[in-house]
Amino acid sequence: MRPIIHVEGLSKQYQIGAREAFYETLRESLMKTLSGSRSRKPAEFIWALRDVAFEAAPGDVIGVIGRNGAGKSTLLKILSRITEPTTGRIDLYGRVGSLLEVGTGFHPELTGRENILLNGAILGMRRVEILRKFDEIVAFAEVEKFVDTPVKRYSSGMYLRLAFAVAAFLESEILLVDEVLAVGDASFQKKCLGKMRDVSHSGRTVFFVSHNMAAVEGLCNRCLFIKEGQFAGDGSPHELITRYLAAEAVPENAIRALTQHPGRPGGKSTIMRTVSLRSQSGLAASAIRMGEGLSIRVEFSGAPRFRPNINICVKNYFGVPVFTASTRVQKQYQISDVTNAGEIICHLRDLPLLDGTYSIDLFLGEEYANLDVVYDAISFEVLPADVFDSGQVPLTSEGTIFWPAEFEIIPAREPVASASASRA
Repeated sequence: MRPIIHVEGLSKQYQIGAREAFYETLRESLMKTLSGSRSRKPAEFIWALRDVAFEAAPGDVIGVIGRNGAGKSTLLKILSRITEPTTGRIDLYGRVGSLLEVGTGFHPELTGRENILLNGAILGMRRVEILRKFDEIVAFAEVEKFVDTPVKRYSSGMYLRLAFAVAAFLESEILLVDEVLAVGDASFQKKCLGKMRDVSHSGRTVFFVSHNMAAVEGLCNRCLFIKEGQFAGDGSPHELITRYLAAEAVPENAIRALTQHPGRPGGKSTIMRTVSLRSQSGLAASAIRMGEGLSIRVEFSGAPRFRPNINICVKNYFGVPVFTASTRVQKQYQISDVTNAGEIICHLRDLPLLDGTYSIDLFLGEEYANLDVVYDAISFEVLPADVFDSGQVPLTSEGTIFWPAEFEIIPAREPVASASASRA
C-alpha cells in the first residue's frame, strides 16, 4: 500500500530575531541605515527540525510527543504547508485539514456559514459536498443560533468548536490537530477525541500533537517522539510515552536528603538519611503513570543496633492517607538480625492511584516503637493513562484509586413493563 505521507530529510532552520516577512517597515529601514554596519551582530540560527524522515499509512493515528520547543508544532505547520522547510521533501497524497491554532484559516469578518464554505473550497471540495456536511458541522460546534454572525464576535469556545468541526467533518484525507484542544473544556475535549477516533476508523490519517499522554495512548496506534528537533523514537504509544516520561522526570526531584528535613518532629533521632524514588524500569523518577509501579528506597545509619521495621504511608494532595505499606504487618519481610545502618526498599507494584500529587510519610524503628519519623518526606506525581485500554481515563472526581473490578450482568427472564406502561 502506498503511504499517504512520505517525509524524507526534512529540516527547518530559523534565524533568531529575524522576521519572516519579505518587506520591512519604513521605521525598520531608517533604523538599519542610522545604526550602520558596526552595530550589526552576526546572524544566529537554530534548527527547529533536523533530518526528519517517516511514512504514514492511510488510517494511521499518530501521536506526536515531546517537550515544549522540541519541534512538534513546526512539523505540523510544514505538513500543512503553512511553513516552508529549509531542506527535505514531503509527499502528501491527499487533502489536508488542520487545526493548529484557534481559528486557523478563518476570516474574522465572515460569518460562520461563509467560513465553512470558504474552508471547504480551499480543500478543493465542491459546494454540494460542503453543504452535505454543513448541518453536521454546525450541530457539532453548537453554533446554530450564531452561524450567520461574523466569527470575530464568537467567544473563544465557539471559535474553537467551529474550527475543529470544520477540520474534522470536511472530507480531508489527512487531519492535523495541535495542542489547541487543551484550551477547551473537558466535555469538548472528550467530544473531539471521540470524533478523531471516528475519523481514523473511516480510513483517514490523523496527526495529534498533545501533552495529554492518556489521550495519545487511548487514541493513537503509533507515536513519534521528537527531542530537540530530531526523532528520538517511532513506535508503540505505550513504549514511547514511558520513555518520554522517564527522560522528562527530573532526577533531583526523585531523591531527597532527610537529615535536615523540616518534616521530622522534635525529639526523634536522625536515623533516616535519604529517600529516593525509582520507576518500575529502575530509573530515578518523581513521576509515574497510572497503573505503573514505584520503588521507595530509604537509607539509614547512625542508630544504636536495632531490628529495622518501616511504615510507609502514601497520602493524597489533601494529606489524607490512601494506604500504608508496613513490614510490621507483613512479617515475612521483618529482619531477624540487628543492625545500625542499611537500606530498605519497598516495591509498590501496579499502583491503582488516580492522577495527582501524592506525598509519603516515613516511620522507621523497631516492631513496637518509632525511632525516626519524617512527615511529607518526598512527593511524586501520578500521570493519567488509559489503564483499561478503553479510550477513557478514570476521573479523579470519582475517588482516589481505580479498581479493576469484575462485573456480571444477568438479564431478566421476562421483560419488565415500564412504569408508564403499568400505569396505563
